[in-house]
Amino acid sequence: MDDLDRRILTALQKNNRLSFAELAELVGSSAASCMRRVNKLRVDGVIVADISLVDPKALGKSLTVVVTVELDRERLDLVDDFKRAMRAAKEVTQCYMVTGDADFVLIVAVEDRRGLRRLRQDEALH
Repeated sequence: MDDLDRRILTALQKNNRLSFAELAELVGSSAASCMRRVNKLRVDGVIVADISLVDPKALGKSLTVVVTVELDRERLDLVDDFKRAMRAAKEVTQCYMVTGDADFVLIVAVEDRRGLRRLRQDEALH
């Protein structure tokens, strides 16, 4: 991966709906070169998905919270169960395994404080 690939990736991370002509203009290359490079980045697994970011408020989720979670360090079997539960929890938009005092950091989008309280009371978190 060279500097042009990095410029292409930076531009696409800001707006992945650019035409190849628009992308070429931004990165200082030709549209044909950008198309070849983007396709190669996809084939090579550098670009893994094209996604749409949705405003949580549009879905009625007006509260976004960062939550740290500590698991019982003696129970490694809990990690897989916890990950599975977080993938299934519609309120959890991101889940990161981290080092330090916490084991996981979650980004949670809920309607309000009651929604956060309901999530905290969910058996999957205990």
